[in-house]
Amino acid sequence: MSRLAVLSDIHGDHYALTHALAQILPAAPDAILLLGDLLNHGPRNPVPAGYAPADVAVTLNQHAGRLIAVRGNCDSEVDQMVLEFPILADYGVLALGGRLLYLTHGHVFHKDHLPPLQAGDILLHGHTHIPGWETLEEGRQCWNPGSVALPKAGSPHSYMILEGAWVQWKDLSG
Repeated sequence: MSRLAVLSDIHGDHYALTHALAQILPAAPDAILLLGDLLNHGPRNPVPAGYAPADVAVTLNQHAGRLIAVRGNCDSEVDQMVLEFPILADYGVLALGGRLLYLTHGHVFHKDHLPPLQAGDILLHGHTHIPGWETLEEGRQCWNPGSVALPKAGSPHSYMILEGAWVQWKDLSG
């Protein structure tokens, strides 16, 4: 896989998802990585303005063949019943240019509680709703695309594009 799009924390916001996909799909990513919290807003978050989780499920199912998803703390077994791709794994691992991408939501593994990463590997997570990039010991990286639907700490509605060693954060304003 050479070009990857990374989204997290959609929280059932169909409006935000369709705007993100309108920017992402013309770039023809090899895969779209979803880092959890896809359909539900959760009890600690406000209901997003574009909240329509059934519509989010339909839209995501249209792209099921290119989605790689992990479970977030707001995702449940009942969500899996309406999705045509698996979301119940807590993590995923992908090879990217000689290093590993460890995909997770971020409510368990994050920069202060790392999974078993090797030197140069990348922990890719959401959960905080704040985009970020941090270099840790031994060249390990911790990347967060932010939230498509419910950004926090004044950050924009955002996602990431990965292509080889190139990483770009994008916001929904273009």
